[in-house]
Amino acid sequence: MYKKVGERMKIHINLKKTEDKSYDILIDSIKQINIPTKALIVTNPKVAGLHLNYLLPKLQAKELYIATLPDGEEYKTLKYVEFLLDRMFEHRLDRKSVLVAFGGGVIGDITGFTASIYQRGIEFIQIPTTLLSQVDASVGGKTGINNRFGKNLVGAFWQPKAVYIDPFFLSTLPKREFLAGIAEIIKMAVMFDREFFEWLETHRLDDTEKIKYAIKRSVELKAKVVAQDEKEKGLRASLNYGHTFAHVIENETEYKKFLHGEAVAIGMVMANRLAQKKGLLTPQEANRVLKLLKEYGLPTCYEVKDPVKFYEQFFLDKKTQESKIKFVLPKGIGDFVITADIKKDEVIEVLEEFKRC
Repeated sequence: MYKKVGERMKIHINLKKTEDKSYDILIDSIKQINIPTKALIVTNPKVAGLHLNYLLPKLQAKELYIATLPDGEEYKTLKYVEFLLDRMFEHRLDRKSVLVAFGGGVIGDITGFTASIYQRGIEFIQIPTTLLSQVDASVGGKTGINNRFGKNLVGAFWQPKAVYIDPFFLSTLPKREFLAGIAEIIKMAVMFDREFFEWLETHRLDDTEKIKYAIKRSVELKAKVVAQDEKEKGLRASLNYGHTFAHVIENETEYKKFLHGEAVAIGMVMANRLAQKKGLLTPQEANRVLKLLKEYGLPTCYEVKDPVKFYEQFFLDKKTQESKIKFVLPKGIGDFVITADIKKDEVIEVLEEFKRC
């Protein structure tokens, strides 16, 4: 019997998740990684020159290839996604093949994103080589690339198959990049763990055991958040503390003046000023965060030449929703609030303070 004209048809497709996307994060010297299919290592010339000979004997695959991308945030673009896709097709990778991200956050982001779109998605493994990527970028499945409008505006949530965090790679890390990673460690402590923050205030990260503990605790905190909110519907937005400001700073300086962790350090200070104005953070607490950042020589000020223009750039950020800017602010040390109810004038007042850096 035919349906009457105008009568609604409704068909429900049940797509309740049955796939287990859990994975392990191993923090220790890499022993052996066995991949039973074709694999492509994605790296850059610096990491390859320093550490490829260390990794290759530990990685076994049916067929193993290497693709090298230029080193730098400015190369995290569609152009180099295309370059990587071409290498994958040339080597006839299939849907069972695996990409291996061997480098810092840029390599991890572009490799994960390319894995998510190649033949509608293949597996990838993270082997992060910078402190920043070990404590943050390699964990959680956020992948993405930049375009002229901003950072990571094109991307996908695509979880790795596994993450191998080997402190050995930090032995050759330039001091500036190491310190940039510490900014993310401090970020995690301010957001989620007052006790960990107090530990950081009294323990200098200057030996392997203390560094391993700081990595472990940071990863534990992030893993707990990601497990509850994989695709940033709520809680996971707390990981963006300092990032809303930092992404504008990076975009204004064309990703050339500051490392990501350095921009985040400045962004945390800006967010703290805003938190003080809202009565969420005391001056004493803000000074403790500032003091810890300065102890590691991280930048804490950025000259905002045009506060209104800086403010308008927030609206290009993917965290902006329905023309409202979502800010992550510390609520004391060890807690946070996420709010989209801060008036433009309040933010401009904070940005005006940074005209005098």
